[in-house]
Amino acid sequence: MHRVTVDHSAAVPVVAAGGELDAYAEPDLSAAFSELAAETRLVVDLARVSFLDSTALGAVVRSLREIDKRGGKALIVLPRSSARRIFELTTLDRALPVAESRARALESLTPEA
Repeated sequence: MHRVTVDHSAAVPVVAAGGELDAYAEPDLSAAFSELAAETRLVVDLARVSFLDSTALGAVVRSLREIDKRGGKALIVLPRSSARRIFELTTLDRALPVAESRARALESLTPEA
């Protein structure tokens, strides 16, 4: 079972996912990223993800690349958890911008007033 939501309550939108993200969850994940296609700042919160396969990982990486192409910035919330393992195995934890918590990611991406 999985859950993907889009949270607009902060200054930076957040795609939050939980549960098992696999090929069945990828359409929901991609739909959330499509909803935010015009954004130049984004947080992808994977803190509640228990499993992440290559299909879902591909959707996350594509969305971050698209934001980067637009001159924007995104952060992945990836605390020390079981889902982090795929990032470590693929060394994406070193190649992609990662934050330890949603609060730190939002703080880093929120423009100063």
